[in-house]
Amino acid sequence: MREQDSIRVLKGIGEKSEKLFAKLGLFTVGDLLHYYPREYDMYVRPVSVGELQAGQKGAVLAAITFPVDRKNTGKLTVITTTVQDATGRLALTWFNMPFLRNTLKRGSVYVFRGRVTEKMNRQVMEQPEIFTVGAYDKVCDSMQPLYGLTAGLSNKLVVKAVRQVLEGLAPEEWLPDAILGRLGLVPLGQALSQIHFPAARQEFLEARRRLSFGEFFLFILSMQMMKDRQTDMENHYPMKAEWRTEEVIESLPYSLTDAQIRVWTQMERDLAGNRRMNRLIQGDVGSGKTILAFLAMIMAAENGYQSALMAPTEVLAHQHYEDFAALLKENGLEDYRPVLLTGSCTAKEKRNIYEKIAVGYAKCIIGTHALIQDAVEYDNLSLVITDEQHRFGVRQRESFSAKGGKPNIAVMSATPIPRTLAMILYGDLDISVLDEKPARRLPIKNCVVGTSYRPTARRFIRRELMAGHQVYVVCPMVEASEEIEAENVTDYAQKMKKEFPEFTVGLLHGRMKPAAKDQIMEEFSQGQIQILVSTTVVEVGVNVPNATVMMVENAERFGLAQLHQLRGRVGRGHDQSYCIFIRTSDSDANAKRLDILNKTNDGFAIADEDLRLRGPGDFFGIRQSGLMEFAVGDIYRDADLLRQAAEEVKRLLIIDPELCMEDHRLLAARAADYREEKLQDVVL
Repeated sequence: MREQDSIRVLKGIGEKSEKLFAKLGLFTVGDLLHYYPREYDMYVRPVSVGELQAGQKGAVLAAITFPVDRKNTGKLTVITTTVQDATGRLALTWFNMPFLRNTLKRGSVYVFRGRVTEKMNRQVMEQPEIFTVGAYDKVCDSMQPLYGLTAGLSNKLVVKAVRQVLEGLAPEEWLPDAILGRLGLVPLGQALSQIHFPAARQEFLEARRRLSFGEFFLFILSMQMMKDRQTDMENHYPMKAEWRTEEVIESLPYSLTDAQIRVWTQMERDLAGNRRMNRLIQGDVGSGKTILAFLAMIMAAENGYQSALMAPTEVLAHQHYEDFAALLKENGLEDYRPVLLTGSCTAKEKRNIYEKIAVGYAKCIIGTHALIQDAVEYDNLSLVITDEQHRFGVRQRESFSAKGGKPNIAVMSATPIPRTLAMILYGDLDISVLDEKPARRLPIKNCVVGTSYRPTARRFIRRELMAGHQVYVVCPMVEASEEIEAENVTDYAQKMKKEFPEFTVGLLHGRMKPAAKDQIMEEFSQGQIQILVSTTVVEVGVNVPNATVMMVENAERFGLAQLHQLRGRVGRGHDQSYCIFIRTSDSDANAKRLDILNKTNDGFAIADEDLRLRGPGDFFGIRQSGLMEFAVGDIYRDADLLRQAAEEVKRLLIIDPELCMEDHRLLAARAADYREEKLQDVVL
């Protein structure tokens, strides 16, 4: 069996199953091998009845103290009984399992495991698993994998398929033995087996550490090797500072913050210098990065050069184009002749735009990935700005270089990353930080609440909608799962339609086609949709000043930095905005972590606090998105591992900068594959 083999080589996977796996992006044996569990079902030690918590899954060792009853209601058979220990009673209910009437005996002691709910002032466990004490001891402390699924695909089938892959495939270890030994990392094959089927928590932690390190190591190594090969850092398009940019700044209806002025001075100095600009502009949501991009484009045009601004979505590109065109018109600069180039332009429109770009008629080009298609030829492209860098592959910002000289590069990111981590992740860029918010923005009012607050939240949402505003609702999942208790956008959108029939509800998630996503975002930004129910795909979105409420369900499943990014979708207009974080976990640690969002709107402070609070055992929940979407590693939680990876890369490249040594043969091949797979394409 080879990683590139189709999953059809596995027993039990036919044409129907293959199509279901394809919906998850799983086509080959290798895809399945690296499709890690979303979370794990923990077989914890049994507790007393009194220690069980409503809303959580638990195991209890207790005796059956009441008769086992059977009731038939239509096609449904219901078995009920009650267990008891010294701390209390627990009602048990099973559906369509009539044989239990004869299996369970009054006075017998079992371990019952299931989710606990509270009904009519008593605790109830529905459809619990039943174990003898000896049988539960064998599985106690184990972790059963739960995978992301789609309708029609069971967790059981995914587990069976992954087991076959692990039995039939022996992955080659590409990390050098010296690094494995120095850091005490388990071999790759062992790590893959343990990440899917850990016998205990310690095995899982070992596996996650090895796989996280591997992800970080490959990323930093590839970045560093690309940087080292960029020997030509001369500024091929040196510019003069222009008074026109100062006039535009003075004409703005607001004053730039001190941070904006500081960063603009750095950009201006770069563009006028002898060394090519390669700068990351890292600014919190709403810190005013876009106006700096516009000023740089104006400076380039005044010097007779072209510039390009690349956005991750068509909707955002449209918004940037409209804002920039308005700014130019207000300042009498229409002769820059900006153009908008996106994938949805017609063939005739594209030919017209290509011609304007090629002859230098258009000085300012705004668009999406269409800007780097083979058909686009620039006249004298001096500056490339990528907005929301984490949505682009690293090599994409270099691909402009193949279209002429090497342009100056500016990268804008709203992902709040502690500076020490940013220096590792963006090792090839100079870093500027916008650490102030414009004074004209009202601070967002936040609250972190339990599920009992939902009716109040819905009443509040109705009030905002009646006032003519719009609302975001974010859920962690696309569709319902039997194994994972969390809100999903598919069902939630239907609930909102029933509760708010007089308003239009939109649905948005990452599995939709790009054109469909753009259409929904366009309708929301135009006010045609009043309630947008979405996954975190709205984290990078358009400016919708009329949206005043962001409600996040299952907030404990997200990293703080990601929640802060979501919060940044509101608070963009003149009206007071609100963010409601609903948590379903009663954990003190979760409550303490989420409370940080109540205390500050400073994304960098939140990122630093997130880094401090999230320990190595914090592995549940949505994996953080943003800068680079590592499958296992988390740049906040695994910050120390990230630093170790950076140190090992530095040590390796001193010894063998071209990876020519025999011990590094497999690593060189893996790094080449990684650059091709991960750094050339868009990170979605």
